[in-house]
Amino acid sequence: MLRPIAIATLIAGTLDILFAIILTVAYGRHIPDMLRYVASGPFPAATEMGAAAALLGLLVHFTLMAIIAAAYVWFASQPRREHLRTKPIRGGIAYGVTTYAIMNWIVVPLRFDTPLPPKPLSIAMQLFAHIVLVGIPIALVAARHLEDRRA
Repeated sequence: MLRPIAIATLIAGTLDILFAIILTVAYGRHIPDMLRYVASGPFPAATEMGAAAALLGLLVHFTLMAIIAAAYVWFASQPRREHLRTKPIRGGIAYGVTTYAIMNWIVVPLRFDTPLPPKPLSIAMQLFAHIVLVGIPIALVAARHLEDRRA
């Protein structure tokens, strides 16, 4: 079970952080600042720290992605969840929407006191990231691995 989690984490985590980097640069912000902000979720003082906090942000990002990937792989491995293995695109879309809702409507607002509802452009960009860059890749990796185990 660790192999698909690791592969899904690397793929989805890399796609998602690259998207975050592109958005950061497009908005004229600095990549290390964005990474320190990510680190500040569990480590509030990270925004005031240097390069080490930026690396910590990358570690936090991939740790969260590993948790997200592990949850999907576990759910998809359950006998009554065969549809997650046979229809991974549908499962990935649903999971992307679910992770979007949890992160952007619960976790981030509780941690950072962000206003709700988010702006429409933010919703669109975050849904894209969570569905296309996170949910679908994780679902495809899980489906391939779990079907290979059953064969």
